[in-house]
Amino acid sequence: MRSICIKTRCNSWSNTMELVDILRWTASISGMIAAAMVSLNAGVKISGWGFVLFCGSSVVWVTSSLLDGNNPLAVQNIVLLGINLFGVYRYLWRKPKEKAAD
Repeated sequence: MRSICIKTRCNSWSNTMELVDILRWTASISGMIAAAMVSLNAGVKISGWGFVLFCGSSVVWVTSSLLDGNNPLAVQNIVLLGINLFGVYRYLWRKPKEKAAD
């Protein structure tokens, strides 16, 4: 399989970064930021947007895994995407239940 490279320095192909590497780093860094957002427990909106970022990270992991032929990692992140979408639903879409007045 021919790899896709992106030039990182002018007129020099010795320092190239493969597209898969860029995707992996993007997914990794966004996953760390999302984990920090959720773990801070700083409110419903911040946690909800953390789950949105987790969803994006999962999509990028699936993409890079499929490009690289790493099917187990792709399947894992498809499952995590479903879990993260549930987190987005719980924190951003679902309306909170009203508490009964005493």
